[in-house]
Amino acid sequence: MKLRILQVYRIFPALFGGISTVVHSITRELCKRKHDVTIFTTDVYLNGKSINGYSWGAVQPKVYYFPSLLRTSLGSNVTVCGFKFVHSVKKMIRSFNVIHLHGYRTFQNIIVHHYAKRNNVPYVFQAHGTLPRVMPWRRLKWFYDIVFGYRLLRGASKVIALSEAEADQYRSMGVPEEKIAIIPNGIDLSKYAELPPKGAFKKKFNIAEDKKIILYLGRIHKTKGIDFLVRAYAYLKNETNVKDAILVIAGPDDRYLSKIKSLVQDLGISNSVLFTGLLSEKDKIRAYVDSDVVVNVEPLNVYGLVPLEAAACSTPVIVSKTNAISEVVAAGKFGYSVKYDNVTSLAFTLRKILDDEELAENLGRNGRTYIFNNFDWGKIIERYEHIYREVAVS
Repeated sequence: MKLRILQVYRIFPALFGGISTVVHSITRELCKRKHDVTIFTTDVYLNGKSINGYSWGAVQPKVYYFPSLLRTSLGSNVTVCGFKFVHSVKKMIRSFNVIHLHGYRTFQNIIVHHYAKRNNVPYVFQAHGTLPRVMPWRRLKWFYDIVFGYRLLRGASKVIALSEAEADQYRSMGVPEEKIAIIPNGIDLSKYAELPPKGAFKKKFNIAEDKKIILYLGRIHKTKGIDFLVRAYAYLKNETNVKDAILVIAGPDDRYLSKIKSLVQDLGISNSVLFTGLLSEKDKIRAYVDSDVVVNVEPLNVYGLVPLEAAACSTPVIVSKTNAISEVVAAGKFGYSVKYDNVTSLAFTLRKILDDEELAENLGRNGRTYIFNNFDWGKIIERYEHIYREVAVS
């Protein structure tokens, strides 16, 4: 049965960030299966890019870019659209069998939820780790939840959790057990089937061949634990006498780069830290391949993609214990988890991997095998299709 599916998220295609990458991957796999997919998104971060040049498979998605009138910060960036978005939702919503809402506290979800309920169009909801009221704007998040959020969760035909930890978050917000489905993120394994030779990333960024690389890759945002990594690296360098490792911080600035650079300066490690900015897809994979360890210690991210991508490139990872991806790292035996904000623990775990080449090779080998056996989007998308068909209107 061919489905008419609406996907709603504020960023498309996958310019950066985990949620947009997942939406992109789901869309690609649905198009391969000849479903009719429509995307409602915004022009935020578009910078002239569009879906042109992407390979989608049997059919091409229809993408509507609505102007972003306002950007605020409610944990992550929230984009507010105007009348054109509201009018399009109202006009088109009955043409879909099912809607998939991505992210939690968004303006787009409020509007789509309203018209979906009015027109009896079922929707599936996926928070992607955005449920907790953490970091800034806690009171505003609480207000959103009371006014909009709980109704959004109650009205969903199904909610999708990325892990058991996120399923517990749904339960704590009153979502009944029968509505919760756990589906992990996958990655596009075709990108990692043939890896580039070692050295390309180092050559491009003038890094000496004998230097070891500790890599952070992702948005430069205060919720990502980058300050924790920087302090642990300074301890590693200054207190444990590790001199042959540099720290590479790769990704776009999300209003935190200046503070991280100031911290690096204050700790006296400027000569050993490289900021690359946003990397292309090719350079991202080259960075994984040339790195000796990838660190993703975001404290409350439910399911980050970076550790999976690094493992697919045979690179060991370190994550925080409070990050649900630690469950996957432990199951696949391709890295370690540390207590968030324990600087000495992270520093000594880094040194453990950097000093033991045999250990690093074993972790890398374990990771690549585990990822290729368990995280193929081609298999994971079947679980989404099952949910869509279960709730869809004809």
